[in-house]
Amino acid sequence: MTVVTEPAAPSASRTEAGPKPLTSGTRPRVAQFTVFLFVIVPFAALIAAVPAAWGWGLGWLDVGLGLAFYVVSGLGVTVGFHRYFTHGSFKANRGVKIALAIAGMLAVQGPVVTWVADHRRHHAYSDREGDPHSPWRFGTSPSALAKGFWYAHMGWLFERDITNADRFAPDLLKDKTINRLNSLFALWTALSLVLPGVLGGLLSWSWWGAFTAFFWAGLVRVSLLHHVTWSVNSICHMIGERPFKSRDKAANFWPLAILSFGESWHNSHHADPTCARHGVLRGQLDISARIIWAFEKLGWAWKVRWPNAKRLARIAVTDYKG
Repeated sequence: MTVVTEPAAPSASRTEAGPKPLTSGTRPRVAQFTVFLFVIVPFAALIAAVPAAWGWGLGWLDVGLGLAFYVVSGLGVTVGFHRYFTHGSFKANRGVKIALAIAGMLAVQGPVVTWVADHRRHHAYSDREGDPHSPWRFGTSPSALAKGFWYAHMGWLFERDITNADRFAPDLLKDKTINRLNSLFALWTALSLVLPGVLGGLLSWSWWGAFTAFFWAGLVRVSLLHHVTWSVNSICHMIGERPFKSRDKAANFWPLAILSFGESWHNSHHADPTCARHGVLRGQLDISARIIWAFEKLGWAWKVRWPNAKRLARIAVTDYKG
């Protein structure tokens, strides 16, 4: 792995003028425990889901609620956190901005500012020293890649270092609306887990319906979306097709295209990060791009950075045979 270092500053004045550090301290122990809680508990629910499905409590109401919350929170991450807030693939009105920020936080993947800072840092140092979740950080031997896969998938979440938002997300820190929503992350997390149960109880008019909806559309849905998102960090930097030129090992992995709403066309994305559509080749389904297209048609989004022939020709691998 190539080690990227930044020059040391011998004086205070030079430190102020130089690049800001990658991290800005460590999480408090309570916050770190919360990370463990919201990674492990939904994952345990996902494991329990298989035998639970055969024994009790899975019905069409649970499936419907789970699907609805998966779509809303998932698109909040892909369209909102990723393409809008991180990469500025399009401009949007204030209502859409607020809705995307809240929807993304319903995925329980962290506050919007933290998510964006981590992801911008990932792009700045992709698959090099400084990348918060590269699967190649330990080497290329089978054992190193196995360790790297675990780290990129979810192990990095247990690190206590916090990506420096002053360096990687200063624009969001200056946005009073986003900062207010960001500070209410605990509320959005609670609503994401409680609302399915409330709706399940009201629609079934039973406590049992409330519990099963909380389990399936709350915990299991959160965990499933977690692992789909984390798979883009791990699998999509290890295996797949690379029809476009990028300085890292990002790859297109088609089996995840639907569940990830188009995020698994990852080589295309890393070759052209600000493009609003990741699935740029024929047959590459990209649901997130269709949502942005709809926003544009409704007048809710503008200055959308769509791909074009010139843009694609610039990044294409000339000898690629798909």
